[in-house]
Amino acid sequence: MDDISTLIILGATGDLTSRLLLPGVGRLLTDQPGRRLKIVGADLPTKDQDEWSATVKSAFDSAGANGDAVEHALTHTRYLPTDATSPEQLRQLMEAAEGIPALYFALPPSVTARAINALHDVGLPEHTVLALEKPFGTDQQSAADLNRKLASLVTEEQIFRVDHFLGKSSVLNILGLRFTNVLFEPLWNRDHVAKVEIVYDEQLGLEGRAGYYDSSGALIDMIQSHLIQVMALVTMEAPTSLEAADLRAVKTEALRAVRPWGSDPATASRRARYTAGTIDGRQLPSYVEEEGVQARRETETLAEVTLESQSWRWAGVPFTLRSGKALGERRREIVLTFRDVPHVPEGMQGMISPAVLRLRLGPDSMSLEFNINGPGDPYVIDRAHLMTEFGEGRLNPYGEVLNGILQRDPSLSLRGEAAEQAWRVIDEIRGAWSNGRVPLEEYAAGSGGPEHWGK
Repeated sequence: MDDISTLIILGATGDLTSRLLLPGVGRLLTDQPGRRLKIVGADLPTKDQDEWSATVKSAFDSAGANGDAVEHALTHTRYLPTDATSPEQLRQLMEAAEGIPALYFALPPSVTARAINALHDVGLPEHTVLALEKPFGTDQQSAADLNRKLASLVTEEQIFRVDHFLGKSSVLNILGLRFTNVLFEPLWNRDHVAKVEIVYDEQLGLEGRAGYYDSSGALIDMIQSHLIQVMALVTMEAPTSLEAADLRAVKTEALRAVRPWGSDPATASRRARYTAGTIDGRQLPSYVEEEGVQARRETETLAEVTLESQSWRWAGVPFTLRSGKALGERRREIVLTFRDVPHVPEGMQGMISPAVLRLRLGPDSMSLEFNINGPGDPYVIDRAHLMTEFGEGRLNPYGEVLNGILQRDPSLSLRGEAAEQAWRVIDEIRGAWSNGRVPLEEYAAGSGGPEHWGK
């Protein structure tokens, strides 16, 4: 199977392209100096060739990119002003491709849908790959509609529903930890695990991203797009292999089993928005006072949902997914808390708590907290921590995702049904929010969220 020869980026002047996508390309090309890739940028604004080349070089430099493949890409890159919704201009764009092309849609969902419609009037070269940035659609129905339109253009194997979060080495290491250690996999179920938390709390505020964030919020930006996919990796059964078909099948089955806790999206979810406060000496304004924010939207900056997997392995175990901005502590981790021991022998004293496994998502590491006899009195129990680092991996998250795209390996891509199933759960929660069943609470920037949430 031949690799992709041309990467066409629709939405090439956007923040995503310069901040994440192009640095990922640079890191990948540095790792693979023999690769020859033509990069074509396409977007509405007019750019001259020198300006575009400088953009690509700056992004590559930020990733420390170097080597023959990088130099080749810099020499052969070009920019074409393009309306992604115009069949005629898309046709001209495809004519600029060499070999097998990949179209990367770094566009808002609404523009992506219109671009897909326009592609039906354009002849695509054989084996063309279509890579779509998250969020895939805006709800379950739009995701299903988009899937149908894509299926009439190319085969499922040519569609890459991108989630760079699944390219994080610590997320991928869930598979290695679970399925290569007899120590963990027999305990990875409801008989031994009491609860699971998947948390991605940030100290950063809006950081000028109102154009995107104010129409999505924490629920869509992180939980629907990323954290629910991590939950699928935690809850899924062992795949026969890591081949794309096997891995994507078990992830889809895992998502199909997810429900709001107690099947009640109102009691299973909470939302809040930050007010003015201080984080590490830096003053943040209230979210509604940030430039570009429309207060009437009632966009949440902190969301917490409790889900369950209605499966034999996980029935009755709460999975809490949480993400927020402008919080006092940066916390990015997957936490499995095991059940209490059924009986403690009389005479044992001290801290006797359940074992806890933490998989941290930056810096990537793992720790196991458990009980041991203390250094003094052997009848007094103390707490011990075993820690190890996963390392960064050879590529950054976007590099891993792009590597799959260029090699036409969809292992890290979502299957169509999986994208729809992830929206199904979120749509139930948003329905409860829009009906006024879940109030929008407030928390001061720099705090841990609304005070009573921790109780």
